[in-house]
Amino acid sequence: MKAQVQSFIQYLMNERALSSSTVESYGRDLQGLLDYLEQHSVANVADVHRHHLSHYLLRLKESGRKTSTVSRHIASIRAFFHYLAVNGYIQLNPAIYIESPKLEKKEPRVLSVENAGLLLETPQPVTAAGKRDKAMLELLYATGIRVSELISLNVDSVNSQLNIIRCVGSGMKERIIPFGRMAAAALNDYLQNGRSELLRQAEDEPALFLNQLGTRMTRQGFWKMVKKYAKEAGIAEEITPHTLRHSFAAHLLENGADLRAVQELLGHADISTTQRYTRLSKARMKDVYTNAHPRA
Repeated sequence: MKAQVQSFIQYLMNERALSSSTVESYGRDLQGLLDYLEQHSVANVADVHRHHLSHYLLRLKESGRKTSTVSRHIASIRAFFHYLAVNGYIQLNPAIYIESPKLEKKEPRVLSVENAGLLLETPQPVTAAGKRDKAMLELLYATGIRVSELISLNVDSVNSQLNIIRCVGSGMKERIIPFGRMAAAALNDYLQNGRSELLRQAEDEPALFLNQLGTRMTRQGFWKMVKKYAKEAGIAEEITPHTLRHSFAAHLLENGADLRAVQELLGHADISTTQRYTRLSKARMKDVYTNAHPRA
């Protein structure tokens, strides 16, 4: 069964062109299922039945896993067994009737304009690392790209004359995204005065943003950096690397940006995903009105 899982992982990387973090997530979820099936002496994919999967998912729920985590495991299992059925490894798909638990829809976490400004002004661009951190935060807020897309940028992804980046998202879909003068200033400062210091000996490294080893900045490294600056800025609310992407979208819509344009910038396949920011901006406008109008 491990061979089929490995074949599925290769399919996700090569044909679906999913990000490395997404592929790793599939791998972890399926490894948990494999361990469970091995404990119950099920070694072949053709011997897996619906009751095996149901019992495994029940065990996950009883162990206190979040509903969102269980749903992710279900999605991984469904995708794996669909792949097995399509490619002739199994005759019947045991995952086809598994029901996903209902998820509570959470509103995206968004910074106020003031707190976004505080966060972006916190890095001190006096060292190479400071210049890099400033450029990363400014570019993320200016473009709304995903963190995985940010750290995947190469030097040649940036056109400093036109102030645009070429970003490759999920499914290898390319988008061209503009950025403003403040992000441009921070990025140019990093490229001209910081990156070469971080580059060290690896002069052929294509990555735009480098860590202290002179290699591509990791998602974990960026996550630690965001937490550090949020703490230094005195921002009490919880911030994740995705918070600036959410804030980018909400702030654009609050200021009258076209919904379709924001969808294009974010790289959303379905406009309903973008519309949640519209609901959020309307709620925030109501709060502003209530707090500001003398007869509200």
